[in-house]
Amino acid sequence: MSLLSDRQKEELHKAILEYLHSNNFTDAFNSLKADTGIEYTPDPKAKYAGLLEKKWTSVIRLQKKIMDLENRNAQIQEELSLSPAKRAQMQTDWVPRAPAAYVLTGHRGQVLKVAFHPTFNLIASASEDGTVKIWDWETGEFERTLKGHTRAVNDVDFDSKGNLLVSCSSDLLIKIWDAQNEWRNTKTFSGHDHTVSSVRFVPGDQQIVSASRDKTIRIFDVASTHLVRTITGHSEWVRCVQPSDDGRLLASASNDHTARLSDPLNGETKMEFRGHEHVLEVVAFAPTAAYTAIRELGGLPDKDRVKRPGAYLATGSRDKMIKIWDCQSGQLIRTLAGHDNWVRALVFHPTGKFLLSASDDYTIRVWELTTGRCMKTVQAHGHFVTCLAWGPQSKSQGPDGAKANGTADAKAEPEKFVNVIASGSVDQTIKIWLP
Repeated sequence: MSLLSDRQKEELHKAILEYLHSNNFTDAFNSLKADTGIEYTPDPKAKYAGLLEKKWTSVIRLQKKIMDLENRNAQIQEELSLSPAKRAQMQTDWVPRAPAAYVLTGHRGQVLKVAFHPTFNLIASASEDGTVKIWDWETGEFERTLKGHTRAVNDVDFDSKGNLLVSCSSDLLIKIWDAQNEWRNTKTFSGHDHTVSSVRFVPGDQQIVSASRDKTIRIFDVASTHLVRTITGHSEWVRCVQPSDDGRLLASASNDHTARLSDPLNGETKMEFRGHEHVLEVVAFAPTAAYTAIRELGGLPDKDRVKRPGAYLATGSRDKMIKIWDCQSGQLIRTLAGHDNWVRALVFHPTGKFLLSASDDYTIRVWELTTGRCMKTVQAHGHFVTCLAWGPQSKSQGPDGAKANGTADAKAEPEKFVNVIASGSVDQTIKIWLP
């Protein structure tokens, strides 16, 4: 069956005849004329002049268009084949990959800590240069410098609403900065006899807890700045202190090669974790979302449906090891080996599937919690990576993601979190990692 009508055939023949004539193919012109029996007088002004060339080039353009559309179509099909659930999961399981989205420069000493504002797109960085700097992590822009400490600033932390920022320093002081009032330094706490290494708001934001080279942990009342309690137990410099999500436990790491759990109400040591062979740099409580994976990792029975905060703890040490502990029994669940230098920072992935670590081997590593294997190594900085923080997480229910009465609701909204990581380094930069 012919695809062309008689009129279209005639037009095509005339276009070919015009083409043959204009290119002086006289024999071919006469033969085609004789074969088709078409009467045709060439005319450069006729509509057939140049018609064949036009049609020919437009066919090539169309072919290119068709190929482009087919490629685009294949891409869209591929994206669609990942169901919304799959796509969302890929986003929720996001972990950093090089290169970083932004490299923030401006500090004149190594960056020692970074902290995300809980609601705004801001981070605070603490540095050996004695300052705290505030940055916009969405744009990578510098906002301001907070000056007040006279020596290295070792740690920073926002309260749960982001109204206050607390910092601690080798000048023995702890300072509070009012984010709603031009970041003014509104309170200063003294009481430690040596470098203050670590400071955190205790859940509820009424108190802060700090750790120091004077071997103590101290709790201060934010409103009055009074010292509430001094906790002793470590025999050496206390490097890091971390309250559990419900504020009922304090975990600390020390130069004495141990981590400890203390009761903030009476200062008693609840548990001592021994097993590292060098100074402990960092402790991190596992979020309740990670409990199932950690139990699988340790081969622990999953009948224990406990959702109480503070059940498991991760520690990082200068012996290059990361250890995960059961806080009830004090038992070591697993040692994660892989870093080639001191482990400086630990952050649990908000989904509870992974643990991220930063080290003096210049890398950030991602560990799969169910198996304990290192599934990814990111070459992060040009020098030691000192700190790591995960972006804001909205806690929709109580401080532990459970209802206020302590019972977890199975139908509770999953916690929302923002996929962004900040890391700081001895190279004096902060890097922002975004999907």
